[in-house]
This record gives sequence, structure tokens and C-alpha cells, in this order.
Amino acid sequence: MGAPNEIPAKPRLLVVEDDEALRAVLVRRLGAHFEVVPSGDGSGAAGLLVDQTFDAILSDINLPGMSGVDLLRLVRSYDLDVPVILMTGQPSIETAIAALELGALTYLQKPFSHEQLETTLLRAGKLALLARTKREAALAGLGGSPLAGDRAGLSASFNRALDTLAMAYQPLVDGRTQKTAGYEALMRTKEPSMPHPGAVIEAAERLGRLHDLGRRVRACAVEGFRPGDDDSLLFVNLHPSDLLDADLYDRAAPLTKIAPRVVLEITERAALDDLTETKHRAAELRGRGFKIAIDDLGAGYAGLTSFATFEPEVVKLDMTLIRDVEKNPVKRQIVASMTRLCRDLDMRVVAEGIETADELACVVGLGCDYLQGYYLGRPSPEIAASTQKW
Repeated sequence: MGAPNEIPAKPRLLVVEDDEALRAVLVRRLGAHFEVVPSGDGSGAAGLLVDQTFDAILSDINLPGMSGVDLLRLVRSYDLDVPVILMTGQPSIETAIAALELGALTYLQKPFSHEQLETTLLRAGKLALLARTKREAALAGLGGSPLAGDRAGLSASFNRALDTLAMAYQPLVDGRTQKTAGYEALMRTKEPSMPHPGAVIEAAERLGRLHDLGRRVRACAVEGFRPGDDDSLLFVNLHPSDLLDADLYDRAAPLTKIAPRVVLEITERAALDDLTETKHRAAELRGRGFKIAIDDLGAGYAGLTSFATFEPEVVKLDMTLIRDVEKNPVKRQIVASMTRLCRDLDMRVVAEGIETADELACVVGLGCDYLQGYYLGRPSPEIAASTQKW
């Protein structure tokens, strides 16, 4: 332990960039805030990682010897926490989603501004400090390497979560007929260390196992969906990385076999900037018979561009827009405008998170097609009779 008045060491930053001029600029600009260790290729950076530790990593994607994504994969094999920032001048949906799946802090497209880099590195520095504190606390308490144990423990918990994973089905009600029109399959697990779906997804992201999770979710969703002879729909959530999983497009996969009854919910974040291949993948899913829904519209992403990207059949308004909508004229105007726009585009609108009779009456009056929320029905492992009215 250092002396009480000892100046804290700068966070150690590994900069991996094969362009010598840009590498020199990065080293010069970042040296004031980080102890910068430069490398000109992926293999050299991998060698540095063998016997050195870093608080953050800034890497180009297109590198000689080893790509930045492969380098990120190597880092995640032993360190789940270190912030990794990837840079590229040639963005593609494959690298963007791989970066997301492996837990990159962000994905910077060249050329980027000094302000972008500064903001990103400020965030990385804060996360690096947290990671360092975690390591030091673990080393003090365990007397060994905390990272391997951390990964092993997380992996074991994630495996238990997959083994106990099941679906709860929440009804969606047709606002016109007042009958159940479909069900959203919501992930549940009995693993106590992952008490909600967000924890399971985070673990899958950190472990690089999002495809394992997505396949398990889709299989479980089908297992519990036995709606009989009616026309009820099954709404299933996708993670952006699922768009690259070949199993999703496999005609023999359980979900694909009932594709005409399935609405795939894709969050707005899946419509990645300047990555138009997303639109082609949505068209391929539609060609399999699936319908597409944009989920959580209004939850914080710039979602109007996702209309053009996905051309969805269904749009789900986030519960933040629906909460107390009858009391808030701005929310009412937004919901009314979105409903009119969707009607003009031949899209159906779902109002999520309805919890009161007043909210229900308001969104029905505003023209929402489908209604969902605790007021109408809580998630249940069993699908109720679809003829039940509210």
C-alpha cells in the first residue's frame, strides 16, 4: 500500500492502432490522463496482455495479425470488466453486433471528433477506476486472481439460469373487440443471482453467450405457446445480436415452424447507425413468415429511423409514454400523433404498461390497436383462454 499522500497512478491504457501517425496523435492526446502503452498490431497487443494489466483498451478493428474484435474476445476470456473501445473506418453490422455481444464500451466510427473521444475516455476512466477498485478488493479478500474466479462464477450462474429458464405469458388485448389477441413471452429464471431478465442478458453479454440465451428463449417460448385454433399471436423479444444468429433463420427451428403466428420484438437500438444490412435481415425474417415489431418506442433511442429500417407491422409504445397519459396533455398528443402515423403506414400500435382504468380508457380513445399491462393481465406460466374479455 502506498503512503497516505502518494499521488494515485494514472489508469493504464492500451492503444492498438496500425496507422503510425494516428497512433502517435492518440498517445500524445491521451498521455495527460492515462499511462499510454501503444501497439501497432493485434498480435503485439495480445502479447502485452499476457504479462501486463490495463485499466482500459482503445483498439482499431482492422488490424494486422489479429482483428480488434478478436482482441476483444481474448480480453473477455479472462477479464469481464475492463472497458474496451473499438474504432473503425469501415463499419459493418457483423462487427458492430459482435462488439455489442462481447461487451465493448462503445464503437467509434472514424473520423471521430476530439470531443467524442474525450467523452468516451472520460467514461472509460470512471469505469476503469471501478474495475481497479473491484480487483484490489477481491485480491485483498481472496488472496488470488479475482478475474478467473469471477468469470467462472458468472458462467456457472448463467448455466443455472439457462437450465431453469421458462416463459411467462402476458396477454395483449384487441382494443376493438376486447378479446385477447396474443401473448408476449417474458423470460423468467429460478437462478437467485439473476433475479430479473436484465441480469441474465447482462451475463450473456459479458460471457459472449447471447446466441445461447436467444436460442433457449425462442425454444422455451414455443414450448408454452399452445393457443389452439384461434388466431392469437406470440410476441418474442430479440436481442440485436440475434439478428446474426443463423438459427433464427433456420426453417427447422421451433420458432420458425410457427412463424406466421410470431411477432419478433426488436428494440430501437438494433437499428444501428449507417448499417443498412439490418433492413435486409428484417426482410429475410419477414420472408420466413415472421412479423416485426419495434419495441419500447419512446424509451430513449432515436426510433423514427427504425420505421424506415424495419418497416414493422407493429409498434409498441413504451410504458413511460403510457404512465399517467390521461393527466399529461403532452403524452396524449405524442400517443395520438404516433397512432395516426402508424395508421397511415398500415402499422398496428400497442400501448404497453397499462396499470389503471383511466390509462386504459385514454389509450383506447386515442386509437391504440392492442393493449398490454398489469391492469389487463399479469404474466403467467399458463396461457389463459383467448376469448376472455376485460
